[in-house]
Amino acid sequence: MQKSDHPIHPVDRVPKAGRLTILSIQHVLAFYAGAVVVPLVVAGGLKLDAHTTMHLINADLFTCGIATLIQSVGLWKIGVRLPIIQGVTTTALSPMIAIGLAVTGPEGGVEGLPMIYGAIIVSGIFTFLAAPFFARVIRFFPPVVIGTVLATMGITLLGVSAGDIINRVDEADPPSAIQSGDIALAALTLAVIIIVQRFFKGFLGTISVLLGLVIGTAVAFACGRASFAEVPHAAAFGFTTPFYFGWPQFSLTACLSMIIVMIITMVETTGDVFAAGEIVNKRITRDHIAAALRADGLSTALGGVLNSFPYTCFAQNIGLVRLTRVKSRWVVAFTGVLMIVLGLLPKAGAIVASIPSPVLGAASLALFANVALVGFQTLGRVDLSDARNAAILTTSLGLAMLVSFKPDIAGVFPSWAQIFFASGVTVGSITAIVLNLLFFHVGPRRGENIALSPTGRRVSLEEVNAMDKDTFVSTFASLYNGASWPLERAWERRPFSDVGNLKEILQDAALSASTSDQDALLANYPDITDMLVATEAEAREMSQDVGSFALGDIEGDQREQLLALSADYRKKFDMPFVVCLERISSVDEIIEAGLHRLENAPALERIVAISEVGEVVSDRFDIMLADANPVRTAWGRKFEQLN
Repeated sequence: MQKSDHPIHPVDRVPKAGRLTILSIQHVLAFYAGAVVVPLVVAGGLKLDAHTTMHLINADLFTCGIATLIQSVGLWKIGVRLPIIQGVTTTALSPMIAIGLAVTGPEGGVEGLPMIYGAIIVSGIFTFLAAPFFARVIRFFPPVVIGTVLATMGITLLGVSAGDIINRVDEADPPSAIQSGDIALAALTLAVIIIVQRFFKGFLGTISVLLGLVIGTAVAFACGRASFAEVPHAAAFGFTTPFYFGWPQFSLTACLSMIIVMIITMVETTGDVFAAGEIVNKRITRDHIAAALRADGLSTALGGVLNSFPYTCFAQNIGLVRLTRVKSRWVVAFTGVLMIVLGLLPKAGAIVASIPSPVLGAASLALFANVALVGFQTLGRVDLSDARNAAILTTSLGLAMLVSFKPDIAGVFPSWAQIFFASGVTVGSITAIVLNLLFFHVGPRRGENIALSPTGRRVSLEEVNAMDKDTFVSTFASLYNGASWPLERAWERRPFSDVGNLKEILQDAALSASTSDQDALLANYPDITDMLVATEAEAREMSQDVGSFALGDIEGDQREQLLALSADYRKKFDMPFVVCLERISSVDEIIEAGLHRLENAPALERIVAISEVGEVVSDRFDIMLADANPVRTAWGRKFEQLN
């Protein structure tokens, strides 16, 4: 049997030129408003003139494009290679303004920018170097934390949409200051998006947000509520030169402030990468997280050089990927190219900037709500009947809403602490992380739950050691597909000193058995091909192993290859083709492993197959731990097994 060319995953497919361009423009329009808000706010806080403000916007767009290419296309171990757009993090707003004003005083000015950029460069280098270490501690960010962060992110960002819809009318103004025309424009835009989603399929269905923006802007222009008068005044071409505002300056306090910002941003990026992985049906591993964070770090350091700001994954564009179901990372990559062009052509940026605020607000409303939905879906996998998980979710969400509804509350804290209360997302994220550590990782582990009894009760290691043989076998029966003799042999080796010792003995029970016992055991396991070509319900009846359902759809001639491989394997070895899926990320890897194993001698292959059974036992034991004590291995179970 020969292996054919790899089928292309939807993430790696390149749409036709016309479709690619339209879809990329939609991403640009969804991204643009959020992209320019940071330079606009920084310019306002530092009292910068119009020329400097436009330069910051151009630099931001230009560097956003480069950062997006780094993240989506990838370079070495940098970039997650998913449809993720990079944008400036709003978490950095308060500390950047504070750093600038510390240099210039209340009068502001460009003199504070070199100190800001020095801190940005240092924080970017820190993020790049810390990326692999952060990925190793990802177990401290189980689904309850990630889901809370994503839900909080989506909900709190709805306030930004609301501000756009009412055209930034100040809270102190009377309700009559909100113009009915703005509300009507927003309602029209949202209605167009919903109608396109409901009644159109195929390509038109994927550009619902773009159609909403175009139609909403056209109606606003016809009604005199949109104007392109600023376009002629914008320069035809502009390029941001490195260190345009002077060589960077460095301050320990400023650098520490920006490093804290980037630590918070690393958590947000982790959540965004998980969300993107779920949407495009790609398993997210520690290597993916490290690659994404390296891209954040490199882009941030580059931002400090090119007069821009710290970078992170942009949540609204992840929402757009979910909304449109267009998974190609090359759409996002071409979006990066368009952003570079916008950064070089201020006139083009001025045209996009002419989209009325209510129209942008309605479009972002749909996108942010989809980000919250991904968070809710993640939380749907969390055992919220566990009071600890419930406390993490409710407290984090409550505090996030408190800060979102009353942002002035940050003013009661010392200036050094205000960064932690800069936004609802920041407060919610930090609270979820701290409470998760408090409830699940702090304090003695004595009495930690190990498994579920046949009646569903959580049992500790002490209780496992005290079990009679029949109870022990029934408790751990799922580990060996119902075979009892390995469990009986494991029971005879009590007492177990700790969880690791129990796990080793359970694995060794089969590995040290006789050849006839091992052959009988292997016959109890499903052939991997039978499981992969079955329906989801049938597959779940066969196996509940981690990774079983995160391999993507079987495409092209993969089914025929699998069936042929299974037949050849059974003909040569007279046993099912058993594979542990915990470290397998695609059907192609299974086929490659099978072709290699077909070359083994029967005696050697029995050892390999039994080793796979041992890996399955280990995998199932970890799932058992997760069910009995949800946080222990929640990251591995919840995020390696994507639906």
